[in-house]
Amino acid sequence: MNEYAYGMWVVMAFNVGLFLFFILSFIKPKIKIEWRNMGIVTAFLVALFTEMYGFPLTIYLLTGWLGDAYPVLQPFNHKHGHLWVVIFGGSTLAWALVMAVSIVFLLAGYNLMSKGWNKIHAAHGQLVTDGVYSYVRHPQYTGLFLLIIGFLIQWPTLLTIIMAPILLYAYRKLALTEEMKMNEQFSQGYKEYAHDLPAFIPPFNKWKEFMTVAS
Repeated sequence: MNEYAYGMWVVMAFNVGLFLFFILSFIKPKIKIEWRNMGIVTAFLVALFTEMYGFPLTIYLLTGWLGDAYPVLQPFNHKHGHLWVVIFGGSTLAWALVMAVSIVFLLAGYNLMSKGWNKIHAAHGQLVTDGVYSYVRHPQYTGLFLLIIGFLIQWPTLLTIIMAPILLYAYRKLALTEEMKMNEQFSQGYKEYAHDLPAFIPPFNKWKEFMTVAS
């Protein structure tokens, strides 16, 4: 079915606004570097939802290359213009699996960002070392990274694939800046807390506990 499933710019703008509002609810920029990083997040969301609802630039550019090998390709059809679905032969099962896996990552990201924010908010400026913070030093950024991975799985595009590592690097750099401030504020207490504790990724055998810890 050769439908044109794009050009939905209002839907695109709504989704950018919705997810940006959600992220800003848990990660509130205060200083210049934080606003700069949020600008990268915003650009990532704009690039993602532009191709999801506005114009499928990636699949359109790849049409000439993929067309013969993947005859199911229909660049302006939402399902058969989806890169993963095209590669897997247009299977509805492939579509469902991609969506399901991406939703798992998105929900996991939301879960961590929410729990991290609740801990920080309840601490009133005190050092937080329990709950999700007992597994990694920056669980909110871990949550953001899971969101980015979820979006990349759900709707891979050339621009977002290029931007994702830039975004991850930017937040890693921000995390290091924040740790310097924490060292100044809490001194030995923070050093003892951070000693041997991963920044973003807990050991593999701790992931289940990390994701299900109460707060």
